[in-house]
Amino acid sequence: MNAHAPVPPASDRYLADTHEVLNQPPALADYNLYEQDTVLQEAALREGAGSATGELSRFGALAGAAATIDLGFRANANRPVFHSHDRFGHRIDEIDFHPAYHELMRIALENGLHSSPWTHPGAGAHVTRAAKYYLHSQVEAAHCCPVTMTFAAVPSIRQQPDLAKTWETRILANAYDPRNVPDGQKAAVTIGMAMTEKQGGSDVRANTTRAYPMAAGGPGQAYELVGHKWFVSAPMCDAFLVLAHAPGGLSCFLMPRWRPDGTKNPWQIQRLKNKMGNVANASSEVELRGALAWMVGEEGRGVPTIIDMVAMTRFDCMIGSAAGMRQAVAQASHHSRHRSAFGARLADQPLMQNVLADLALESEAALAYTLRIARALDHQDDEHERLLTRLATPVGKYWICKRTPNHAYEAMECIGGSGVMEDCILPRLFRESPVNAIWEGSGNVQCLDTLRALQKTPDALDAFFIEAALARGADRRFDRFLDNLQRDFTDLSDVQYRARNLVDRLALALQASLLLRHSPAEVADAFCAGRLDTNGGLNYGTLPTGIDAAAIIKRATPVVG
Repeated sequence: MNAHAPVPPASDRYLADTHEVLNQPPALADYNLYEQDTVLQEAALREGAGSATGELSRFGALAGAAATIDLGFRANANRPVFHSHDRFGHRIDEIDFHPAYHELMRIALENGLHSSPWTHPGAGAHVTRAAKYYLHSQVEAAHCCPVTMTFAAVPSIRQQPDLAKTWETRILANAYDPRNVPDGQKAAVTIGMAMTEKQGGSDVRANTTRAYPMAAGGPGQAYELVGHKWFVSAPMCDAFLVLAHAPGGLSCFLMPRWRPDGTKNPWQIQRLKNKMGNVANASSEVELRGALAWMVGEEGRGVPTIIDMVAMTRFDCMIGSAAGMRQAVAQASHHSRHRSAFGARLADQPLMQNVLADLALESEAALAYTLRIARALDHQDDEHERLLTRLATPVGKYWICKRTPNHAYEAMECIGGSGVMEDCILPRLFRESPVNAIWEGSGNVQCLDTLRALQKTPDALDAFFIEAALARGADRRFDRFLDNLQRDFTDLSDVQYRARNLVDRLALALQASLLLRHSPAEVADAFCAGRLDTNGGLNYGTLPTGIDAAAIIKRATPVVG
Protein backbone atom coordinates (compact mmCIF):
# COMPACT_ATOMS: atom_id res chain seq x y z
CA MET A 1 0.00 0.00 0.00
CA ASN A 2 1.25 3.46 -0.91
CA ALA A 3 1.89 5.36 2.36
CA HIS A 4 1.38 8.66 0.53
CA ALA A 5 -1.99 7.81 -0.95
CA PRO A 6 -4.82 10.23 -0.01
CA VAL A 7 -6.88 9.24 3.02
CA PRO A 8 -10.46 8.48 2.07
CA PRO A 9 -13.21 10.54 3.74
CA ALA A 10 -14.47 9.20 7.03
CA SER A 11 -17.72 7.35 7.03
CA ASP A 12 -20.69 9.23 8.48
CA ARG A 13 -20.90 6.68 11.23
CA TYR A 14 -17.68 8.05 12.73
CA LEU A 15 -19.20 11.54 12.95
CA ALA A 16 -22.16 10.48 15.04
CA ASP A 17 -22.68 11.50 18.67
CA THR A 18 -20.10 9.90 20.93
CA HIS A 19 -22.70 8.70 23.40
CA GLU A 20 -26.16 9.16 24.81
CA VAL A 21 -26.39 10.70 28.30
CA LEU A 22 -27.92 8.01 30.48
CA ASN A 23 -28.28 7.26 34.17
CA GLN A 24 -28.13 10.90 35.27
CA PRO A 25 -30.71 12.48 37.61
CA PRO A 26 -32.82 15.40 36.44
CA ALA A 27 -31.93 18.76 37.95
CA LEU A 28 -33.45 19.33 41.37
CA ALA A 29 -35.14 22.57 40.39
CA ASP A 30 -38.58 23.99 39.71
CA TYR A 31 -40.08 22.18 42.67
CA ASN A 32 -41.82 23.39 45.82
CA LEU A 33 -39.37 23.16 48.74
CA TYR A 34 -42.21 23.27 51.24
CA GLU A 35 -44.59 20.83 49.60
CA GLN A 36 -41.73 18.38 48.97
CA ASP A 37 -40.65 18.45 52.62
CA THR A 38 -42.97 16.28 54.68
CA VAL A 39 -40.97 16.82 57.86
CA LEU A 40 -41.23 20.61 57.59
CA GLN A 41 -44.96 20.51 56.85
CA GLU A 42 -45.62 18.35 59.90
CA ALA A 43 -43.38 20.39 62.21
CA ALA A 44 -44.80 23.74 61.10
CA LEU A 45 -48.34 22.53 61.71
CA ARG A 46 -47.45 20.93 65.04
CA GLU A 47 -45.62 23.94 66.43
CA GLY A 48 -48.28 26.50 65.62
CA ALA A 49 -47.89 27.70 62.03
CA GLY A 50 -50.94 25.93 60.61
CA SER A 51 -52.56 29.18 59.54
CA ALA A 52 -49.50 29.98 57.42
CA THR A 53 -49.67 26.86 55.22
CA GLY A 54 -50.61 28.82 52.11
CA GLU A 55 -47.93 31.42 52.75
CA LEU A 56 -45.29 28.74 53.27
CA SER A 57 -46.36 26.89 50.15
CA ARG A 58 -46.10 30.03 48.04
CA PHE A 59 -42.68 30.81 49.46
CA GLY A 60 -41.58 27.20 48.93
CA ALA A 61 -42.45 27.48 45.24
CA LEU A 62 -40.40 30.67 44.97
CA ALA A 63 -37.43 29.12 46.77
CA GLY A 64 -37.48 26.05 44.52
CA ALA A 65 -37.77 27.90 41.22
CA ALA A 66 -34.81 27.37 38.92
CA ALA A 67 -34.34 31.13 38.56
CA THR A 68 -34.14 31.57 42.35
CA ILE A 69 -31.68 28.70 42.72
CA ASP A 70 -29.54 30.29 40.00
CA LEU A 71 -29.33 33.49 42.06
CA GLY A 72 -27.49 31.56 44.77
CA PHE A 73 -24.90 30.29 42.33
CA ARG A 74 -24.36 33.71 40.78
CA ALA A 75 -24.06 35.48 44.13
CA ASN A 76 -21.32 33.03 45.16
CA ALA A 77 -19.49 33.11 41.84
CA ASN A 78 -19.14 36.91 42.13
CA ARG A 79 -17.65 37.88 45.48
CA PRO A 80 -18.31 41.33 46.91
CA VAL A 81 -15.65 43.94 46.16
CA PHE A 82 -14.59 46.72 48.54
CA HIS A 83 -14.03 50.30 47.37
CA SER A 84 -12.54 52.57 50.02
CA HIS A 85 -12.64 55.75 47.91
CA ASP A 86 -14.42 57.01 44.83
CA ARG A 87 -12.50 58.11 41.75
CA PHE A 88 -12.23 61.65 43.10
CA GLY A 89 -10.56 60.55 46.33
CA HIS A 90 -13.57 60.79 48.64
CA ARG A 91 -13.79 58.12 51.33
CA ILE A 92 -16.92 56.02 50.59
CA ASP A 93 -16.38 52.60 52.26
CA GLU A 94 -18.64 50.94 49.72
CA ILE A 95 -19.17 47.26 49.00
CA ASP A 96 -20.07 46.28 45.44
CA PHE A 97 -22.32 43.19 45.25
CA HIS A 98 -23.52 41.20 42.28
CA PRO A 99 -27.15 41.88 41.34
CA ALA A 100 -28.02 38.30 42.34
CA TYR A 101 -27.10 39.10 45.93
CA HIS A 102 -29.37 42.14 45.95
CA GLU A 103 -32.21 40.10 44.49
CA LEU A 104 -31.87 37.49 47.24
CA MET A 105 -31.86 40.26 49.84
CA ARG A 106 -34.95 41.78 48.26
CA ILE A 107 -36.79 38.44 48.40
CA ALA A 108 -35.84 37.93 52.05
CA LEU A 109 -36.81 41.39 53.28
CA GLU A 110 -39.96 41.80 51.22
CA ASN A 111 -41.14 38.48 52.66
CA GLY A 112 -40.52 39.62 56.23
CA LEU A 113 -37.70 37.26 57.17
CA HIS A 114 -36.29 40.12 59.27
CA SER A 115 -39.52 41.44 60.72
CA SER A 116 -42.61 39.26 60.87
CA PRO A 117 -42.49 38.06 64.52
CA TRP A 118 -42.04 41.67 65.66
CA THR A 119 -44.72 43.19 63.41
CA HIS A 120 -47.23 40.35 63.84
CA PRO A 121 -46.39 38.63 67.15
CA GLY A 122 -48.41 35.79 68.58
CA ALA A 123 -48.87 32.07 68.28
CA GLY A 124 -46.99 30.70 65.31
CA ALA A 125 -45.15 33.91 64.42
CA HIS A 126 -41.62 32.71 65.14
CA VAL A 127 -42.44 29.24 63.76
CA THR A 128 -43.67 30.69 60.46
CA ARG A 129 -40.69 32.97 60.15
CA ALA A 130 -38.27 30.13 61.01
CA ALA A 131 -39.86 27.89 58.37
CA LYS A 132 -39.49 30.59 55.71
CA TYR A 133 -35.91 31.28 56.76
CA TYR A 134 -35.26 27.52 56.57
CA LEU A 135 -36.55 27.44 53.00
CA HIS A 136 -34.68 30.55 51.92
CA SER A 137 -31.38 29.47 53.46
CA GLN A 138 -31.42 26.36 51.29
CA VAL A 139 -31.13 28.61 48.25
CA GLU A 140 -28.17 30.65 49.54
CA ALA A 141 -27.01 30.98 53.12
CA ALA A 142 -24.43 33.76 53.11
CA HIS A 143 -26.74 36.69 52.41
CA CYS A 144 -28.91 35.60 55.33
CA CYS A 145 -26.33 37.11 57.72
CA PRO A 146 -27.60 40.73 57.43
CA VAL A 147 -31.18 39.43 57.40
CA THR A 148 -30.54 37.69 60.71
CA MET A 149 -28.80 40.66 62.31
CA THR A 150 -31.56 43.05 61.30
CA PHE A 151 -34.12 40.65 62.77
CA ALA A 152 -32.11 40.02 65.93
CA ALA A 153 -31.32 43.67 66.67
CA VAL A 154 -34.91 44.59 67.49
CA PRO A 155 -35.07 43.25 71.08
CA SER A 156 -31.84 45.05 71.99
CA ILE A 157 -32.80 48.36 70.39
CA ARG A 158 -36.19 48.24 72.11
CA GLN A 159 -34.34 48.52 75.41
CA GLN A 160 -33.77 52.16 74.46
CA PRO A 161 -37.28 53.43 73.57
CA ASP A 162 -36.19 56.79 72.19
CA LEU A 163 -33.84 55.13 69.70
CA ALA A 164 -36.44 52.47 68.88
CA LYS A 165 -38.92 55.24 68.07
CA THR A 166 -36.47 56.68 65.55
CA TRP A 167 -35.28 53.43 63.97
CA GLU A 168 -37.81 50.63 64.43
CA THR A 169 -40.27 51.52 61.68
CA ARG A 170 -37.50 51.51 59.09
CA ILE A 171 -35.88 48.35 60.49
CA LEU A 172 -39.18 46.48 60.24
CA ALA A 173 -40.16 47.78 56.79
CA ASN A 174 -40.61 44.91 54.35
CA ALA A 175 -38.43 46.52 51.71
CA TYR A 176 -34.80 46.58 50.64
CA ASP A 177 -32.75 49.68 49.90
CA PRO A 178 -29.06 48.86 49.25
CA ARG A 179 -27.93 52.44 48.58
CA ASN A 180 -24.93 53.78 50.48
CA VAL A 181 -26.69 56.98 51.54
CA PRO A 182 -27.66 58.53 54.91
CA ASP A 183 -30.33 56.49 56.66
CA GLY A 184 -32.54 59.60 56.81
CA GLN A 185 -33.05 59.18 53.06
CA LYS A 186 -34.27 55.59 53.45
CA ALA A 187 -37.62 54.06 54.32
CA ALA A 188 -35.97 50.67 54.99
CA VAL A 189 -32.66 49.95 56.72
CA THR A 190 -30.56 46.98 57.80
CA ILE A 191 -28.69 46.54 61.08
CA GLY A 192 -25.38 44.79 61.81
CA MET A 193 -23.31 44.28 64.92
CA ALA A 194 -19.67 44.81 65.87
CA MET A 195 -18.46 43.04 68.99
CA THR A 196 -15.14 41.25 68.64
CA GLU A 197 -11.63 42.68 68.50
CA LYS A 198 -8.20 41.32 67.63
CA GLN A 199 -7.02 40.72 71.17
CA GLY A 200 -10.19 39.20 72.58
CA GLY A 201 -12.43 37.46 70.07
CA SER A 202 -15.31 35.95 72.04
CA ASP A 203 -13.87 37.49 75.22
CA VAL A 204 -15.47 40.88 74.65
CA ARG A 205 -14.49 42.01 78.14
CA ALA A 206 -10.99 42.37 76.63
CA ASN A 207 -12.24 44.99 74.14
CA THR A 208 -10.24 48.23 73.98
CA THR A 209 -12.60 50.41 71.91
CA ARG A 210 -13.49 53.51 73.94
CA ALA A 211 -16.68 55.58 74.01
CA TYR A 212 -16.38 59.27 74.85
CA PRO A 213 -19.57 61.13 75.84
CA MET A 214 -20.25 64.23 73.77
CA ALA A 215 -22.22 65.81 76.64
CA ALA A 216 -23.61 64.39 79.88
CA GLY A 217 -23.60 60.81 78.67
CA GLY A 218 -25.87 57.96 79.70
CA PRO A 219 -28.59 55.87 78.02
CA GLY A 220 -29.76 57.31 74.71
CA GLN A 221 -27.01 59.94 74.70
CA ALA A 222 -24.41 60.61 71.99
CA TYR A 223 -20.84 59.34 72.18
CA GLU A 224 -17.83 59.16 69.89
CA LEU A 225 -16.23 55.74 69.51
CA VAL A 226 -12.50 55.21 68.97
CA GLY A 227 -11.01 51.80 68.38
CA HIS A 228 -11.32 48.83 66.03
CA LYS A 229 -13.40 45.74 65.31
CA TRP A 230 -11.77 42.62 63.96
CA PHE A 231 -14.75 40.84 62.49
CA VAL A 232 -17.73 42.78 61.17
CA SER A 233 -20.02 40.97 58.77
CA ALA A 234 -22.32 42.85 56.42
CA PRO A 235 -20.45 46.18 56.78
CA MET A 236 -22.86 47.77 54.29
CA CYS A 237 -25.64 47.77 56.91
CA ASP A 238 -27.08 51.18 57.76
CA ALA A 239 -26.28 50.97 61.48
CA PHE A 240 -24.57 48.63 63.93
CA LEU A 241 -24.84 47.62 67.54
CA VAL A 242 -21.33 48.11 68.89
CA LEU A 243 -19.65 47.24 72.18
CA ALA A 244 -17.26 49.85 73.60
CA HIS A 245 -15.96 50.92 77.01
CA ALA A 246 -17.69 54.03 78.32
CA PRO A 247 -16.48 55.66 81.56
CA GLY A 248 -18.87 53.40 83.46
CA GLY A 249 -17.81 50.16 81.77
CA LEU A 250 -18.48 48.06 78.66
CA SER A 251 -21.64 49.41 77.04
CA CYS A 252 -23.76 48.92 73.92
CA PHE A 253 -24.15 51.61 71.26
CA LEU A 254 -26.13 52.12 68.07
CA MET A 255 -23.77 53.53 65.45
CA PRO A 256 -25.02 54.63 61.98
CA ARG A 257 -22.88 54.65 58.85
CA TRP A 258 -23.79 58.30 58.28
CA ARG A 259 -24.21 61.17 60.72
CA PRO A 260 -27.59 62.94 60.91
CA ASP A 261 -26.15 65.97 59.08
CA GLY A 262 -25.47 63.79 56.04
CA THR A 263 -21.70 63.53 56.51
CA LYS A 264 -19.97 60.18 56.57
CA ASN A 265 -19.45 58.70 60.02
CA PRO A 266 -15.73 57.92 60.52
CA TRP A 267 -16.25 54.17 60.56
CA GLN A 268 -13.65 52.97 58.10
CA ILE A 269 -13.41 49.52 56.54
CA GLN A 270 -9.80 48.34 56.34
CA ARG A 271 -10.34 45.29 54.17
CA LEU A 272 -12.72 42.41 53.50
CA LYS A 273 -12.00 39.03 55.04
CA ASN A 274 -10.78 36.31 52.68
CA LYS A 275 -13.14 33.55 53.79
CA MET A 276 -13.18 29.89 52.78
CA GLY A 277 -16.98 29.95 52.66
CA ASN A 278 -19.86 32.36 53.16
CA VAL A 279 -18.33 34.28 50.27
CA ALA A 280 -21.46 36.04 49.03
CA ASN A 281 -21.57 37.88 52.36
CA ALA A 282 -18.97 40.55 52.99
CA SER A 283 -17.08 40.38 56.29
CA SER A 284 -14.62 43.08 57.23
CA GLU A 285 -12.10 44.64 59.57
CA VAL A 286 -12.90 48.21 60.59
CA GLU A 287 -11.53 51.14 62.55
CA LEU A 288 -13.63 53.70 64.41
CA ARG A 289 -12.13 57.19 64.37
CA GLY A 290 -14.55 59.15 66.52
CA ALA A 291 -17.67 57.51 65.10
CA LEU A 292 -20.94 58.98 66.38
CA ALA A 293 -23.12 56.50 68.30
CA TRP A 294 -25.88 56.50 70.92
CA MET A 295 -25.84 54.40 74.06
CA VAL A 296 -28.39 51.58 74.17
CA GLY A 297 -29.42 50.42 77.63
CA GLU A 298 -27.57 51.11 80.86
CA GLU A 299 -23.96 52.19 80.99
CA GLY A 300 -21.69 49.29 81.88
CA ARG A 301 -24.38 46.75 80.87
CA GLY A 302 -23.31 46.29 77.27
CA VAL A 303 -23.20 42.50 77.28
CA PRO A 304 -26.65 42.03 78.90
CA THR A 305 -28.04 44.59 76.43
CA ILE A 306 -26.65 43.00 73.29
CA ILE A 307 -27.18 39.42 74.51
CA ASP A 308 -30.81 39.62 73.39
CA MET A 309 -29.52 40.14 69.87
CA VAL A 310 -26.93 37.37 70.24
CA ALA A 311 -29.57 34.92 71.46
CA MET A 312 -31.62 35.48 68.32
CA THR A 313 -28.63 35.23 65.99
CA ARG A 314 -27.72 31.93 67.65
CA PHE A 315 -31.23 30.70 67.04
CA ASP A 316 -30.87 31.60 63.37
CA CYS A 317 -27.61 29.64 63.27
CA MET A 318 -29.68 26.61 64.26
CA ILE A 319 -32.17 27.28 61.49
CA GLY A 320 -29.43 27.84 58.92
CA SER A 321 -27.55 24.65 59.80
CA ALA A 322 -30.77 22.62 59.82
CA ALA A 323 -31.52 24.10 56.39
CA GLY A 324 -28.09 23.08 55.12
CA MET A 325 -28.76 19.54 56.30
CA ARG A 326 -32.12 19.47 54.56
CA GLN A 327 -30.68 20.66 51.26
CA ALA A 328 -27.87 18.10 51.52
CA VAL A 329 -30.36 15.28 52.16
CA ALA A 330 -32.57 16.47 49.31
CA GLN A 331 -29.65 16.47 46.89
CA ALA A 332 -28.26 13.10 48.01
CA SER A 333 -31.60 11.29 48.13
CA HIS A 334 -32.74 12.78 44.80
CA HIS A 335 -29.51 11.66 43.14
CA SER A 336 -29.71 8.18 44.65
CA ARG A 337 -33.34 7.78 43.61
CA HIS A 338 -32.42 8.30 39.95
CA ARG A 339 -28.90 6.89 39.75
CA SER A 340 -28.07 3.21 39.28
CA ALA A 341 -24.79 1.37 39.85
CA PHE A 342 -23.81 -2.29 39.96
CA GLY A 343 -27.20 -3.34 38.68
CA ALA A 344 -29.51 -1.48 41.07
CA ARG A 345 -30.64 2.00 42.02
CA LEU A 346 -28.39 3.55 44.64
CA ALA A 347 -31.36 4.21 46.90
CA ASP A 348 -32.18 0.49 46.92
CA GLN A 349 -28.70 -0.72 47.87
CA PRO A 350 -28.36 -1.63 51.57
CA LEU A 351 -25.15 0.24 52.34
CA MET A 352 -26.32 3.42 50.63
CA GLN A 353 -29.65 3.06 52.42
CA ASN A 354 -27.82 3.06 55.75
CA VAL A 355 -26.05 6.30 54.87
CA LEU A 356 -29.10 8.06 53.43
CA ALA A 357 -31.33 7.04 56.32
CA ASP A 358 -28.75 8.25 58.82
CA LEU A 359 -28.46 11.62 57.06
CA ALA A 360 -32.25 11.92 56.96
CA LEU A 361 -32.52 11.17 60.68
CA GLU A 362 -30.02 13.91 61.50
CA SER A 363 -31.91 16.39 59.36
CA GLU A 364 -35.31 15.56 60.82
CA ALA A 365 -34.02 15.72 64.39
CA ALA A 366 -32.38 19.10 63.73
CA LEU A 367 -35.58 20.59 62.33
CA ALA A 368 -37.78 19.15 65.07
CA TYR A 369 -35.52 20.69 67.71
CA THR A 370 -35.31 24.04 65.94
CA LEU A 371 -39.04 24.52 65.41
CA ARG A 372 -39.76 23.44 68.98
CA ILE A 373 -37.58 26.34 70.13
CA ALA A 374 -39.38 28.60 67.66
CA ARG A 375 -42.64 27.70 69.41
CA ALA A 376 -41.02 28.48 72.76
CA LEU A 377 -40.07 31.93 71.43
CA ASP A 378 -43.71 32.50 70.57
CA HIS A 379 -44.71 31.90 74.21
CA GLN A 380 -42.15 33.73 76.34
CA ASP A 381 -44.89 34.71 78.78
CA ASP A 382 -45.00 31.03 79.80
CA GLU A 383 -42.34 30.26 82.41
CA HIS A 384 -41.65 26.77 81.10
CA GLU A 385 -41.16 28.06 77.55
CA ARG A 386 -38.92 30.89 78.72
CA LEU A 387 -36.72 28.56 80.77
CA LEU A 388 -36.59 26.01 77.99
CA THR A 389 -35.46 28.69 75.54
CA ARG A 390 -32.64 29.81 77.82
CA LEU A 391 -31.04 26.38 78.02
CA ALA A 392 -32.08 24.78 74.75
CA THR A 393 -30.76 27.63 72.58
CA PRO A 394 -27.03 27.24 73.37
CA VAL A 395 -27.42 23.44 73.47
CA GLY A 396 -29.08 23.40 70.05
CA LYS A 397 -26.74 25.95 68.54
CA TYR A 398 -23.78 23.86 69.66
CA TRP A 399 -25.12 20.47 68.57
CA ILE A 400 -26.96 21.17 65.32
CA CYS A 401 -24.27 23.45 63.93
CA LYS A 402 -21.48 21.08 64.93
CA ARG A 403 -23.18 18.09 63.26
CA THR A 404 -23.48 19.88 59.93
CA PRO A 405 -19.96 19.76 58.38
CA ASN A 406 -19.63 15.97 58.33
CA HIS A 407 -23.27 15.74 57.24
CA ALA A 408 -22.52 17.93 54.20
CA TYR A 409 -19.46 15.88 53.34
CA GLU A 410 -21.32 12.56 53.53
CA ALA A 411 -24.06 13.91 51.25
CA MET A 412 -21.35 14.97 48.82
CA GLU A 413 -19.91 11.46 48.90
CA CYS A 414 -23.35 9.99 48.10
CA ILE A 415 -23.26 11.90 44.82
CA GLY A 416 -19.64 11.01 44.13
CA GLY A 417 -17.32 12.94 41.85
CA SER A 418 -20.07 15.16 40.51
CA GLY A 419 -20.77 16.26 44.08
CA VAL A 420 -17.35 17.93 44.22
CA MET A 421 -17.97 20.02 41.11
CA GLU A 422 -18.78 23.70 41.56
CA ASP A 423 -21.86 23.49 39.36
CA CYS A 424 -23.36 21.33 42.11
CA ILE A 425 -24.56 23.00 45.31
CA LEU A 426 -22.76 20.51 47.59
CA PRO A 427 -19.34 22.24 47.55
CA ARG A 428 -21.03 25.44 48.68
CA LEU A 429 -22.96 23.61 51.41
CA PHE A 430 -19.70 22.05 52.58
CA ARG A 431 -17.82 25.36 52.69
CA GLU A 432 -20.73 27.00 54.45
CA SER A 433 -21.12 24.18 56.99
CA PRO A 434 -18.51 25.26 59.60
CA VAL A 435 -19.64 28.88 59.64
CA ASN A 436 -22.60 28.64 62.00
CA ALA A 437 -20.65 26.40 64.37
CA ILE A 438 -17.97 29.10 64.77
CA TRP A 439 -19.88 32.37 64.41
CA GLU A 440 -21.96 33.77 67.26
CA GLY A 441 -19.85 31.77 69.71
CA SER A 442 -17.99 28.57 68.88
CA GLY A 443 -18.73 25.17 70.39
CA ASN A 444 -16.84 25.79 73.61
CA VAL A 445 -18.53 29.17 74.06
CA GLN A 446 -21.95 27.52 73.70
CA CYS A 447 -21.03 24.88 76.27
CA LEU A 448 -19.85 27.55 78.69
CA ASP A 449 -23.06 29.48 78.10
CA THR A 450 -25.00 26.32 78.91
CA LEU A 451 -23.11 26.06 82.20
CA ARG A 452 -23.79 29.74 82.85
CA ALA A 453 -27.49 29.11 82.36
CA LEU A 454 -27.36 26.21 84.81
CA GLN A 455 -25.65 28.41 87.37
CA LYS A 456 -27.76 31.55 86.99
CA THR A 457 -31.08 29.91 86.10
CA PRO A 458 -31.03 26.44 87.66
CA ASP A 459 -34.74 26.00 86.98
CA ALA A 460 -33.88 25.89 83.29
CA LEU A 461 -32.43 22.40 83.69
CA ASP A 462 -35.64 21.23 85.36
CA ALA A 463 -37.66 22.69 82.48
CA PHE A 464 -35.42 20.93 79.98
CA PHE A 465 -35.84 17.56 81.65
CA ILE A 466 -39.58 18.08 82.08
CA GLU A 467 -39.82 18.69 78.34
CA ALA A 468 -37.68 15.69 77.46
CA ALA A 469 -39.57 13.43 79.89
CA LEU A 470 -42.79 13.92 77.94
CA ALA A 471 -41.61 10.94 75.88
CA ARG A 472 -40.98 8.65 78.88
CA GLY A 473 -42.38 5.18 78.41
CA ALA A 474 -42.24 5.32 74.62
CA ASP A 475 -38.85 3.59 74.30
CA ARG A 476 -36.76 1.78 76.91
CA ARG A 477 -33.52 3.01 75.33
CA PHE A 478 -34.68 6.59 75.71
CA ASP A 479 -35.77 6.05 79.32
CA ARG A 480 -32.39 4.58 80.20
CA PHE A 481 -30.52 7.36 78.38
CA LEU A 482 -32.51 10.06 80.17
CA ASP A 483 -32.04 8.41 83.58
CA ASN A 484 -28.27 8.26 83.10
CA LEU A 485 -28.11 11.86 81.93
CA GLN A 486 -30.10 13.16 84.88
CA ARG A 487 -27.92 11.18 87.27
CA ASP A 488 -24.77 12.69 85.76
CA PHE A 489 -26.09 16.17 86.47
CA THR A 490 -26.22 15.42 90.19
CA ASP A 491 -22.41 15.56 90.27
CA LEU A 492 -21.05 18.77 88.79
CA SER A 493 -17.41 18.24 89.75
CA ASP A 494 -15.14 18.91 86.75
CA VAL A 495 -18.26 20.08 84.95
CA GLN A 496 -16.42 22.40 82.58
CA TYR A 497 -14.12 19.59 81.48
CA ARG A 498 -17.15 17.36 80.88
CA ALA A 499 -19.29 20.08 79.34
CA ARG A 500 -19.23 18.83 75.76
CA ASN A 501 -20.27 15.34 76.79
CA LEU A 502 -23.17 16.70 78.82
CA VAL A 503 -24.31 19.13 76.14
CA ASP A 504 -24.11 16.41 73.46
CA ARG A 505 -26.43 14.25 75.52
CA LEU A 506 -28.83 17.08 76.36
CA ALA A 507 -29.27 17.68 72.64
CA LEU A 508 -29.78 14.00 71.89
CA ALA A 509 -32.28 13.65 74.73
CA LEU A 510 -34.49 16.47 73.47
CA GLN A 511 -34.21 15.37 69.85
CA ALA A 512 -35.13 11.80 70.76
CA SER A 513 -38.04 13.01 72.88
CA LEU A 514 -39.43 15.10 70.04
CA LEU A 515 -39.09 12.29 67.49
CA LEU A 516 -40.68 9.77 69.84
CA ARG A 517 -43.63 12.08 70.39
CA HIS A 518 -44.17 13.35 66.88
CA SER A 519 -42.39 11.39 64.12
CA PRO A 520 -43.34 8.05 62.55
CA ALA A 521 -42.32 5.00 64.55
CA GLU A 522 -39.61 3.99 62.09
CA VAL A 523 -37.90 7.37 62.46
CA ALA A 524 -38.00 7.41 66.27
CA ASP A 525 -36.89 3.77 66.50
CA ALA A 526 -33.92 4.33 64.19
CA PHE A 527 -32.87 7.48 66.03
CA CYS A 528 -32.94 5.75 69.41
CA ALA A 529 -31.11 2.74 68.00
CA GLY A 530 -28.46 4.79 66.20
CA ARG A 531 -27.95 7.64 68.67
CA LEU A 532 -28.90 6.58 72.19
CA ASP A 533 -27.70 2.98 72.35
CA THR A 534 -24.34 3.92 70.85
CA ASN A 535 -24.32 7.70 71.37
CA GLY A 536 -23.93 7.97 67.61
CA GLY A 537 -21.56 6.12 65.33
CA LEU A 538 -18.16 7.44 64.36
CA ASN A 539 -19.50 8.05 60.86
CA TYR A 540 -22.88 8.41 59.23
CA GLY A 541 -24.08 5.12 57.80
CA THR A 542 -23.53 3.00 60.91
CA LEU A 543 -27.15 2.46 61.89
CA PRO A 544 -27.83 -0.98 63.40
CA THR A 545 -29.82 -3.63 61.59
CA GLY A 546 -33.55 -3.92 62.02
CA ILE A 547 -34.56 -0.37 61.18
CA ASP A 548 -36.81 0.59 58.26
CA ALA A 549 -34.28 2.52 56.21
CA ALA A 550 -36.37 2.50 53.05
CA ALA A 551 -39.30 4.22 54.77
CA ILE A 552 -37.03 6.87 56.30
CA ILE A 553 -35.45 7.60 52.92
CA LYS A 554 -38.80 7.80 51.15
CA ARG A 555 -40.02 10.30 53.75
CA ALA A 556 -37.00 12.54 53.10
CA THR A 557 -36.75 12.33 49.31
CA PRO A 558 -38.26 15.08 47.14
CA VAL A 559 -40.25 13.55 44.28
CA VAL A 560 -38.96 15.46 41.27
CA GLY A 561 -38.61 13.92 37.83
